[in-house]
Amino acid sequence: MKTFRLFVLSTVISCTIQAQVRLPRLISDNMVLQRETQLNLWGWATPGENITISFAGKQYETITPADGHWRVAIPPMEAGGPYDMKIDASNHLTIKNILIGDVWLCSGQSNMELSMVRLKDKYPDVIAASTNPNIRAFNVATRMNWQQPLEDLETGSWAMADPESVLQFSGVGYFFAKELYEKYHIPIGIIRAATGGSTAEAWLSDEALQQFPAIYNSLRLRDQTYLDSIRKADQKASDNWYSQLWWKDKGMQAPVKWFDNSYNPQDWKTMNIPGYWHDQGLKNIHGVVWFRKTIQVPASMAGQPARLFLGNVVDRDSVYLNGQLIGTTQYQYPPRKYPVSAGMLKKGTNTIVVRVINYTGNGGFYKDKPYQLFTATDTIDLKGPWQYQLGAATDPIPPAMTFYTQPLGLYNGMIAPLLPYAIKGVIWYQGEANADRATEYCQIFSALIKDWRIKWAGMHTMQNFPFLYVQLTSYMASHPQPTNSNWALLREAQLKTLSVPNTAMTVTTDIGEWNDIHPLNKEDVGKRLALAARKLAYHDSLLVSSGPLYKDMTIQGNKIIIRFTNTGKGLLAKGGPLKYFAIAGPDEKFRWAHAEIVNNTVVVWHESVSKPVAVRYAWDDSPLEANLYNQEGLPASPFRTDNFKAIP
Repeated sequence: MKTFRLFVLSTVISCTIQAQVRLPRLISDNMVLQRETQLNLWGWATPGENITISFAGKQYETITPADGHWRVAIPPMEAGGPYDMKIDASNHLTIKNILIGDVWLCSGQSNMELSMVRLKDKYPDVIAASTNPNIRAFNVATRMNWQQPLEDLETGSWAMADPESVLQFSGVGYFFAKELYEKYHIPIGIIRAATGGSTAEAWLSDEALQQFPAIYNSLRLRDQTYLDSIRKADQKASDNWYSQLWWKDKGMQAPVKWFDNSYNPQDWKTMNIPGYWHDQGLKNIHGVVWFRKTIQVPASMAGQPARLFLGNVVDRDSVYLNGQLIGTTQYQYPPRKYPVSAGMLKKGTNTIVVRVINYTGNGGFYKDKPYQLFTATDTIDLKGPWQYQLGAATDPIPPAMTFYTQPLGLYNGMIAPLLPYAIKGVIWYQGEANADRATEYCQIFSALIKDWRIKWAGMHTMQNFPFLYVQLTSYMASHPQPTNSNWALLREAQLKTLSVPNTAMTVTTDIGEWNDIHPLNKEDVGKRLALAARKLAYHDSLLVSSGPLYKDMTIQGNKIIIRFTNTGKGLLAKGGPLKYFAIAGPDEKFRWAHAEIVNNTVVVWHESVSKPVAVRYAWDDSPLEANLYNQEGLPASPFRTDNFKAIP
């Protein structure tokens, strides 16, 4: 009898748990729901479960269908709140502090993913003044799946902007939301679903990928056995590489470790930092190189808390001060900004040791970055000669599959779970990972926009929502002469994507950093996206919302006259004569050209080109000095008038 009672009790408990309503992560406290469109509320429960939703003075009822997925449609609402929502079934849920406003999806790769915490040194006052319960964010964790579209997210919650929570907001997304809120005073919700290094095709659905047979047929990760084998093999190869590196590293195997304060660096050579060791005596070396610098700390700095800036390092570093580890970074892109605790600095001689691991490519320290140790009152410049010693030389780390570049995975894992949630539109910052295949990007990117619109339209009344995107900024060294550029080709593909209806492009070539793929100026990116949104999504009567775009050209003798759209109140050469125009004759050889603004056109010529046929503008990886703007202060997009395949 006792056993029977326990069985009945456990069965009742099991049935109760299965019957209880479960909500998706997005439907949670502090959420922002899209105004002026039909809303979906959805979740899971046992078939036949009766569900009652009380929201904003109205009630909605449904019965869970046989598949266990329930959904309730809420009529369009005006901006407002906060509201609470009660859901009553066999269990009772309350969702608190809901606002009705505009919801924007922020997607792409690392420049959209990059959080405000990385920008805290650039925007301390903005962060300090960020408290605003009407700006809210939800971060979608990176997750991939190649077997099926996922129904829900594993983690995530809505956060209201304040100096602590805003540090985890997308930098671009926050400045975009801030600008829109200050203009319209409507609650703004941003959903960040972005992954660093991701390709555009990783965000395409299975249906959309089928129009690209070469990509679609190469996707083997649907086979779970194959996927598991790749992950296992990659992990084993990585573990073996690091294990061998550890045992080969003389600095870690020596009786006195090379980071120890008592170690005597006899016979160490000298290298200038910042710089790359390939250029300073260690050619074609991968593995571990140790760097050491002795500094003299004045009494005013001794014992004080400090910060140590070491630019960016290729690829991985561990940093020691007076023999104590103060920080480590696993890959090259994050800036090295390490805190030094009070009491660590001593008057007189102090030693900084950096152990650098290089995976592949050219190891060393980024140029034109800050290298300094500083307190509130004093700064020690760390640029210049450092001692160095090779700890271990190895082959480059074995190549591994980058799963976030593989087609389909990010769509299934990070976009599919969002589809029932109504949005105002999308802001997108991606393209770096596709730059080596720039010529096909326009087709892939256009397909992505169409794909997402179809998927959202299948669950909502919205059609062709605004899609705003950032054109690639400037990155890498510029070239002294006109040259081929994959980044220029990618920008051209983005420019061509404007043919897709209800899209807008933000130009950012003037606010990049040649030595950093993650430029810090995210404020202007957000503001320029917001300007595009004002015209495209909010229908403000703006004269222009972007910089000049190439329209057409006319040849007159030895000159080419270029006309533009989006000239606003007129064209402007910012900071002096126009730069970065190149011209070519029938030989298809481009030369840097003279250019000037005449009657709201640009006239381009070169004394050695008597019969010009084509012009290019800002056609380089890093055209930071390109200076054609409209008088509203928005930069012109790079362009070319030709379709030459190469530049001799």
